[in-house]
Amino acid sequence: MGSSGAATVAELVQAQWGDHRVGAKYGDLRLTHHELAGGAAARAALLGELLPRGAPAHLGVLLGNVPEYPLWLSAAALAGAAVAGINPTRRGPELARDISHTDCALLITERALLPLLVGLDLPVPPERILVVDDPAYRELLAPYEGTAPGEIMTGGRTRTPTPDSRMLLYFTSGSTGAPKAALCTQGRLAAAGRSLAGYLGVRRDDVHYLCMPMFHGNAVIAGWAPALAGGAAVALRRRFSASAFLPDVRHYGATYFTYVGRAVQYVLATPPAPDDRDHRLRCGFGTEAGTVDAARFAERFGVRLTEGYGSSEGGAAIQRTPDTPPGAIGRPAPGDDLAVVDPETGAELPRARLGPAGRLLNGDRAIGELVNRGRSSFEGYWRNPEATAARTRGRGEGQVGAGWYWTGDLFYRDTEGFFHFAGRTDDRLRVDSENLAVAVIENILARYAPAAGVAVYAVPDPVAGDQVMAALALRDGAAFDPDDFVAFLAAQPDLGTKMAPRFVRTVDALPVTATHKVHRAALRRAGFRCPEPVWWSPVTSADPAGSAATAVPAGSAYRPFSAGDRAALLALYREHGRGPLLDR
Repeated sequence: MGSSGAATVAELVQAQWGDHRVGAKYGDLRLTHHELAGGAAARAALLGELLPRGAPAHLGVLLGNVPEYPLWLSAAALAGAAVAGINPTRRGPELARDISHTDCALLITERALLPLLVGLDLPVPPERILVVDDPAYRELLAPYEGTAPGEIMTGGRTRTPTPDSRMLLYFTSGSTGAPKAALCTQGRLAAAGRSLAGYLGVRRDDVHYLCMPMFHGNAVIAGWAPALAGGAAVALRRRFSASAFLPDVRHYGATYFTYVGRAVQYVLATPPAPDDRDHRLRCGFGTEAGTVDAARFAERFGVRLTEGYGSSEGGAAIQRTPDTPPGAIGRPAPGDDLAVVDPETGAELPRARLGPAGRLLNGDRAIGELVNRGRSSFEGYWRNPEATAARTRGRGEGQVGAGWYWTGDLFYRDTEGFFHFAGRTDDRLRVDSENLAVAVIENILARYAPAAGVAVYAVPDPVAGDQVMAALALRDGAAFDPDDFVAFLAAQPDLGTKMAPRFVRTVDALPVTATHKVHRAALRRAGFRCPEPVWWSPVTSADPAGSAATAVPAGSAYRPFSAGDRAALLALYREHGRGPLLDR
């Protein structure tokens, strides 16, 4: 079967059957496309036996980037089931909530991650928790080996896949504090794979290096799906490592990779070598590399980075074009009618005027929320009608913008029509590729005994994304003890690995608006340039490999943020071209 016009992911998987070229690489392991399709069919057959009748056909996948991850994605596609990507950086009740919220009837995990599940109240009984590196798992699969994909797709105990079959439930943060599970059908994922394969020029002899976590949409939608649609191979790295990036690229013969957040900066921080261009890598695709570091990456490694904007929700997308100027993301993807509007009224804002070096001259009037006024591919959130409605409801008197897709992200558009990213809305931030909700962090920090009030907000990271800053209103007579605060953070079981504040501002009282709401805009505008004392935990490592073991900040200590620290940090912002974000 040809895959170029496949309407479902299942058809793309079936097209692998009979293709004996290498389709997946992991360490020294090699699997052909045919073996991947057969392995997926065996797992789909097992899935049909294990899923209880009447329950949503949802399986939670709590794995690193190991071959079992794409095998279970393909198995779910063949069986008409859906994969919920479970984030292993979540902890305690928050992790249990993710599994419960997505109605997972089956959980796929590995031995290394089993300790995360100890003591949790889970909806999945022990017999439906499959541990992929346990011998018992191989015994369960054995009776189904040799099953062909076509046998699964025709029905039986599984559901016949269609373009409308639910395929992914991928978490993103939300204003309520609890992550939302964005829906993606087989039809949308297959279309996205075909579109990106064409846009990026994917060839059958390409090797897509998947080093970003597959519980995020980036690795699946922008990495795995285009490889599947284009007949390319994938190479997997269990967890991103900057020091292993170039050795992996060479070992696997990788030609393409995806990235998010600071990954590019971590790679650039590794020591240069004379053979930095000795590889097959052709391009990278992702977000938040930044203009300066994209140029540095191209100069050092000879690899072009293509920046884009989009999300697992599929509501809006921006693509880079050959004439996109430095600092801009690009123009709307085909079919999108994008605009920058006032988030309160829905009125379109004036175009941005840019001065020397791209400095924004009228940011107070040009920065607003990005909306898609055309037909978006947004398919809603699982069991969250309020959040789904908030994405498409109108704003202001007369409900201007009803039916638009509201991204929740801040942008401005220059006079030539190019879109520029300007930050996040108040209720969420993005740290090292992780979307975080401020309410979740605030609820945890509110347990800190000396604090009478807490507000969490984003300050721009000097390179990419955001950093977490917290304002603590201390109780009468209390003083901020940095060692005590670090001990408090270490004792919080639900504090994710990216949630600890980088900056802590201590205040007598939190600023409020006329309606007695915390004045987040004022806090964010001041950032670390405020009159009150600020404490910080400096970034100490250029390679995050292994850092997920603890939620305590780098260096495990806070120190006063001195004038020298401030000057050095501001210089870093200017070096990376992100100084204007501090002046909004």
